[in-house]
Amino acid sequence: MPRFHCPADLTPGLEITLPAGAARHVQVLRMQPGESITLFHGGLLAPGAPGGEFDATITHMGRSEVRVQVGAHHAMEREAERTVHLLAGITANERMDWLVEKATELGVASITPLLAERSVLKLKGERADKKLTHWQAIAIAACEQCGRNRVPTIHPATDLAGWLRSPPIGLHDTGRLLLSLRPGTQPLRTAAQGGGALVFLSGPEGGLAPAEEALALQHGFAPVSLGMRVLRAETAPLAALAALTLD
Repeated sequence: MPRFHCPADLTPGLEITLPAGAARHVQVLRMQPGESITLFHGGLLAPGAPGGEFDATITHMGRSEVRVQVGAHHAMEREAERTVHLLAGITANERMDWLVEKATELGVASITPLLAERSVLKLKGERADKKLTHWQAIAIAACEQCGRNRVPTIHPATDLAGWLRSPPIGLHDTGRLLLSLRPGTQPLRTAAQGGGALVFLSGPEGGLAPAEEALALQHGFAPVSLGMRVLRAETAPLAALAALTLD
């Protein structure tokens, strides 16, 4: 059944007008009144709003408006057992888009794009705001495809020093791992034993600069390795997420 993100008050029995994005998707699929869809608000509403997903039936298909009647609520979540927050160096061109999409599919809880010293893409001002909106939309679309009912938050881009000064709410005391090529690193699976929530830090193309890595180590990030091969900047965090979140 087609799934659509609908950041609205989803109450069984209520007839609602779909937001523009969801309405366009329904229209592109040429769906008709009487057909069924699944809606989820993504967990981006007020605290206490029910998660899961909702049945819905299309009641009206207009040129600019689609209405549905909300049906039964299903308290179903498909989240990873382990909560992993990704602090990822911004990669070049479309590789960051791909990273956001695949990390969402793998169950990441949140992503903070890192303005690292070696990042090719530099963001600030209006351009940064547009990129943030773009990446959040990619995460939403990935949730629609993969079945997740909780959309990971894409935090505003920041440098490492800024993140360390003011981590997102709830991440002050979370375990911290740093992907590193330095000698003496532990294997990821060894360092990640215990099952608690984690922040995983990975650099851009070329990795973190020495000063950035030293700063991370000073603030409790434990260096870890994914093995003998050197993975690309967009591949390495995904390999780590797969190891940490897929059973």
